[in-house]
Amino acid sequence: MESKKLNSYNHLTAKERDSISFPARHVLNKGLLMGEVLDFGCGFGKDVEVLKEEGIDIVGYDRHYFPSYPQKQFDTIICLYVLNVLMQEEQTRVLMEISQLLKPTGKAYFAVRRDITFEGFRTHKIHQKPTYQCNVILPFFSIFRNENCEIYEYKPFNIRLIDQLEDSCPFCNPSSDSILLAESATAFSIYDKFPVSNGHALIIPKRHVDNYFDLSFREQSACFFMLNYVKEIVQKKNDPDGFNIGINIGKSAGQTVDHVHIHLIPRYAGDVDNPIGGVREVIPEKKIYL
Repeated sequence: MESKKLNSYNHLTAKERDSISFPARHVLNKGLLMGEVLDFGCGFGKDVEVLKEEGIDIVGYDRHYFPSYPQKQFDTIICLYVLNVLMQEEQTRVLMEISQLLKPTGKAYFAVRRDITFEGFRTHKIHQKPTYQCNVILPFFSIFRNENCEIYEYKPFNIRLIDQLEDSCPFCNPSSDSILLAESATAFSIYDKFPVSNGHALIIPKRHVDNYFDLSFREQSACFFMLNYVKEIVQKKNDPDGFNIGINIGKSAGQTVDHVHIHLIPRYAGDVDNPIGGVREVIPEKKIYL
């Protein structure tokens, strides 16, 4: 990811502290740290250390300091002061990873700084390296805010109340039985309810729009960024030999749900007699063109 190369010193913003951070103390005092807890982006791990002493069942992950990636899902995830030092693509990746690491009925808490006056790269006072910082606004429920900090509560898209104006749309109000593969601020992914192959997934913008070409550039970009991420998940789990990617736009093109969705269809050697033509088979007599 290009932004990781540009922002290669973001880990230098981690602070060595003698006590628990304010947002960690806040969620602890509010009784929000339920079940198995993950501190995602834990830095040097002081919050993990103190919370363990408080009896919380918690582990920490940090790409630089505690790089053993979690191999299971958690009831609660905290991500404190991480997003502010990441560029937008990196932020989106973190949101998607946390949505995948969270149990279907779990909750995550994101703390972001509210005292940033300068956005962009600056030279770190101690390390003398370029580090990035920005303000972050998330489309989740805010449980706390002051002049220095805001804390958001995140619940998976398919178990929280969605757009009441579009309550008949299966993508505005996905079933709680749907398996959420990934979620970002703008889009989410679930398995297709009527899959044509193992691992058939959908990438869906959250805004109710029927035509892909009516999405904003930001929404289109978010969907295809997520498509790449979901492809990684499906590849790892199902090990397909290839993929078809498709969007149905309009009834004449076969669209049956009036909410944009991108199909990611894994393909397997031998799943059809002759795969030549791929997506051209939407018009069968045009499939063969050699």
